[in-house]
Amino acid sequence: MTTSESVENQRRTEMKVAITPVTPFQQNSTILQCEETNRAAVVDPGGELDRIMAKVDALGVTLEKILVTHAHIDHAGGVDELAKITGLPVEGPHREDRFWIDLLNEQGAMFGIAGASPFTPDRWLEDGDTVTVGNVKLEVRHCPGHTPGHIIFYDAESKIAIVGDVLFQGSIGRTDFPRGDYATLIHSIRERLWPLGNDVRFVPGHGPTSTFGQERKTNPFVGDHV
Repeated sequence: MTTSESVENQRRTEMKVAITPVTPFQQNSTILQCEETNRAAVVDPGGELDRIMAKVDALGVTLEKILVTHAHIDHAGGVDELAKITGLPVEGPHREDRFWIDLLNEQGAMFGIAGASPFTPDRWLEDGDTVTVGNVKLEVRHCPGHTPGHIIFYDAESKIAIVGDVLFQGSIGRTDFPRGDYATLIHSIRERLWPLGNDVRFVPGHGPTSTFGQERKTNPFVGDHV
């Protein structure tokens, strides 16, 4: 290893992840923290913003943005309110989820969740884009199937992916909602997630974390044995 390589390795910025399940759906709202700067982003504030902000206070981080994987109410129901309260910019999802954003009021009425309102992201995200949290750089992958505009966030340095409802430990996202598509979802997982590496740990939208390698071994929907 050269001296320059050694210095570069020392400068690698690690990302910490803190998960707070919110709403009756127990959706994993996630705080991503840049350890170097102590700046952070909240991913998918679906509701119960008091619980999310209590976690922010406990961590002692400074929020700088809101990130959204997709626009189902359990993931996006609190985005508009949080943005208005904090003044934070919103990045994501992909613009193909605009129709779900426009339906947030109706989604709230359907599922008995008050306070959900449509919003306009400050930045729609596309496949191949990057977003920053402090000095952490996250890669964006467009992974449709659960919704047409679903995206995931990947930190190559920490080998962590925030995958929303694309993939779960032992399962995959539902595809029976409007504009969901099973074949498209399977393609997204196998062509957009697996190439990132078996050692990547992912945070799903619900339930416990896992690794891509573990899911390739055991997942009954997308495992290599299927």
